[in-house]
Amino acid sequence: MITHDLRVVADAMLDKKAKNVVSLDLRGVEGSITDFFVICNADSTTAVDAISDNVRKMMAEEGHKLLRSQGEENDFWIILDYGNILVHIFLTQYREFYRLEDLWADVPSKEYKPRRRPAAKTKSEE
Repeated sequence: MITHDLRVVADAMLDKKAKNVVSLDLRGVEGSITDFFVICNADSTTAVDAISDNVRKMMAEEGHKLLRSQGEENDFWIILDYGNILVHIFLTQYREFYRLEDLWADVPSKEYKPRRRPAAKTKSEE
C-alpha cells in the first residue's frame, strides 16, 4: 500500500511538472520521524504552490488526511506531513542549498519519471 501512496504523491508532482522527483526510504533509520520523504523541486514559487495543491488534492482523493503543513507563506520550501510520508517541495535553489538527499545518502532511494499514458483513441479507431 505504501508503494501506491508514494506513486500517488510522485504522479501528483509530475503532473505539475515537478523536477527530480525522488523518494527516500527512512524506515531503517533509528529515530526517524517518518517512513519516507518524497522530494521534488520547481523553478518558480507559482510552480511550487501548484505542485503542493495537486499533492493535497490527489492524496485527499485517496483518503489521506494532511496532518500539518509548513511553508505556504513564501513557497520556497513546502512540507506536507501525511504521517508515514513527508513531502518536500522546494524552489530549485533551496533544494540545491539544503541537499536533503546528501544528508540521507545511505538510505534506499527511488527516482520517479512520468508514466506513459495510453494515447487517446481517434474517431477512426472507435
